[in-house]
Amino acid sequence: MAKILVVDDEPGLRLLYAAELEDEGYDVVTAEDCATAAAALEKEVIDLVVLDIQIKQESGLEMLQKIVKERSGLPVILCSAYNCYKDDFSSWLADAYVVKSSNLDELKSEVARLVKK
Repeated sequence: MAKILVVDDEPGLRLLYAAELEDEGYDVVTAEDCATAAAALEKEVIDLVVLDIQIKQESGLEMLQKIVKERSGLPVILCSAYNCYKDDFSSWLADAYVVKSSNLDELKSEVARLVKK
């Protein structure tokens, strides 16, 4: 069973993503900020990260750069309410980019695709 780390500062979204991904058969760990996410990455064996871009006053894009540098090969899905970040070169480090929506089909599809790799 793949373990997914969901990083988002909105408690409702963390719970929704965790519930939906657990229903798909994944083990889910959540983090509300970059420090908690970094601790989870050190403590847990994570197979994929779903990462918000704006996390409180922190940058998910900076977190993405750290993950790529320290955990090369760990797939990351950027998940943002803003489509404009697709044009930011640092977002291109991610394996997928999903715009937040009430329909989680795209997110689930990308998770399934990347976990199979």
